[in-house]
Amino acid sequence: MNLFTSENQLSNHMHSVKRLFKTVAILCAMTCTVILFGCAGSEKDETQAWSQDKLISEAKSALSDTDYPKCVKYYEKLESRYPFGPIGEQAQINTAYCHWKAGDQELALTSINRFIQLHPGHPDIDYAFYLKGLITFNDNKGFFAQFSGQDLSERDPKASKDAYEAFKTLTTTYPSSKYTPDALDRMRYIVNALAESDVNAARYYYRRGAYLAAINRAQNAIRDYDRAPAIEEALYLMVMSYNALEMNDLSADAMRVFHANFPNSTIFKTGKRQPVTAQASKWWQFWNTQNTH
Repeated sequence: MNLFTSENQLSNHMHSVKRLFKTVAILCAMTCTVILFGCAGSEKDETQAWSQDKLISEAKSALSDTDYPKCVKYYEKLESRYPFGPIGEQAQINTAYCHWKAGDQELALTSINRFIQLHPGHPDIDYAFYLKGLITFNDNKGFFAQFSGQDLSERDPKASKDAYEAFKTLTTTYPSSKYTPDALDRMRYIVNALAESDVNAARYYYRRGAYLAAINRAQNAIRDYDRAPAIEEALYLMVMSYNALEMNDLSADAMRVFHANFPNSTIFKTGKRQPVTAQASKWWQFWNTQNTH
């Protein structure tokens, strides 16, 4: 036998073996895929045979047990099976609530916004706006603020403004709602926190010698939140910044406004506002946000 012929035959044989292995591997992969899809498709829906009353009862139990992922699952089942009428509508609200308590703020907002759009005349629309405010306000972070020292003024101001608008819609459109008093308290806190956010920025700029920037942020706080406690420091920073820029007339004007509003302040002696008591500074953390409808 010719040596080259033998080598060619051996090479052809090896190619054939490789093709065989490749074919077997592809078949194995296809088989595994079919098996996996078969297993996934055979997953049984535990609620499939449940009656309406059974599904409602299990959803309420999951909610009372704070099992929020299961709560979402059951209320979504209720909504999909009974999309029209009071059961489906209530399920939409409760789905939003359970998403919120599970920490899924985006899904919670999507759910409650959809409810508001679909049912603007619903008897519980006041609660929907209240819940939307709670979701955006994200009061749950207040608990962690006890340990981190962070409060709402140090978080995203856009979220605070969105919460304010939801509470404002509730309080102005439904002033007799049982949720309005709490919403008004939260609105006052949000206003104070937003003013505090501007003053935090003004203080930052002042300490770094960016006096015009400090004045602009202080003016924002005074213009938008004129009754907030932080305005005392906003005026103080304006006076100090104008002094640093040697704008004496403007400094004197700001000082007159300061004395007219804060005659007993000691901030020009101490450089600090009067400290707020721990209880007053964290009062929002003790709100009862477990309201369900």
